[in-house]
Amino acid sequence: MRDAEAIYRTPLGAAGGLAVTGSGRQQARRAVTDRKLPSFAVVLVERGQGWLETVATGRMSLSGPALFWLFPNRVHSYGPDEDGWDERWALFEGSFTRDFVRLRIIAERRPLVALHHLDEVVRLFGKLHADLLDDTNLGQASAALMLHRIVISAARQASGAADRRRERRDMADIVETLRRRAMQPLDLAAFAAEHGMSAATLRRRFTLETGLPPKAFQLRVRMDHAKQLLATTDEKIETVAAMIGLDDPFYFSRVFHEREGCSPREFRARYPRVWGSGNWRQR
Repeated sequence: MRDAEAIYRTPLGAAGGLAVTGSGRQQARRAVTDRKLPSFAVVLVERGQGWLETVATGRMSLSGPALFWLFPNRVHSYGPDEDGWDERWALFEGSFTRDFVRLRIIAERRPLVALHHLDEVVRLFGKLHADLLDDTNLGQASAALMLHRIVISAARQASGAADRRRERRDMADIVETLRRRAMQPLDLAAFAAEHGMSAATLRRRFTLETGLPPKAFQLRVRMDHAKQLLATTDEKIETVAAMIGLDDPFYFSRVFHEREGCSPREFRARYPRVWGSGNWRQR
């Protein structure tokens, strides 16, 4: 990044909705501590790591690419680690900011946004800075438009990240549900409908989560349980097959051999146990 740049502008009287009052960029190496600003600010960290601390959030770790919002008349501190970070920033004010806050597009308790599309945001910051250099009514109006787009882009990326986190949590719950029901017959269409999606969608998302389609995952869980039963009980092979939901012991033995490279009896012989008083130990 080039040497530090900074522009400050007094907003036009007619630009009450949204006005950019400053913009800049720098390679930051020192922290900002216990500062208050009279306006809103957005800070983009393109590369680097550090921290952000506000009264509303406490101290948070920060890793670029990310941006964070600063609220007027609120004490805040932030700074990079010893390697510094590449930073762009903008100051803004106006009545539109009340709408941003009311609609929770920017939130004091969630000021930090991890970015997945950095190029888009860098381009918007660059255009905003260039517009502010053009000290005309049109330039200031265009800078305000760029700031508005930065707000929307960050909100969309934050929403997308939240959706992905919810999807991962939901998928983890689905995986655990199938694990618990693995010994029962699986009707994939009915199981998917139970979780509000089509069989194709569930199969795709399940495979992304586990590396296996649902039925292959179910079979793996069944075979793992079969190994546990073979190693820790003296149940007959056909009984073990039935206990894992397979009524055909020949099919069970064939599948077991394909997966483990040995028959169920050979597997049991490898892990003999001595029984007594309800416990076992390996010979």
